[in-house]
Amino acid sequence: MSVVIIGGHDRMVCNYKNICKQHKCKAKIFTQMPGDFKKQIGNPDLCVLFTNTVSHKMVKCAVEEAKKKEADVVRCHSSSGSALKQILEEYCA
Repeated sequence: MSVVIIGGHDRMVCNYKNICKQHKCKAKIFTQMPGDFKKQIGNPDLCVLFTNTVSHKMVKCAVEEAKKKEADVVRCHSSSGSALKQILEEYCA
């Protein structure tokens, strides 16, 4: 399963990757919006939005791309590792 994580904290990127590996998921993580964001998202199965740490513009762009790719979108206010674990346990089980 491929996962795109949007938002979160820069210092947590390694933790997010490790959590995804534990759940046998490939992950792309965007803590900030790059210039060609739409092209970099790819074709994920799941899109996780940490809404507390991401701009409205980035959320809008991510949701539009996820709909085009028919990916599930999960919004979570907390950007903690335990929140990500809980989401992946629900979707990757």
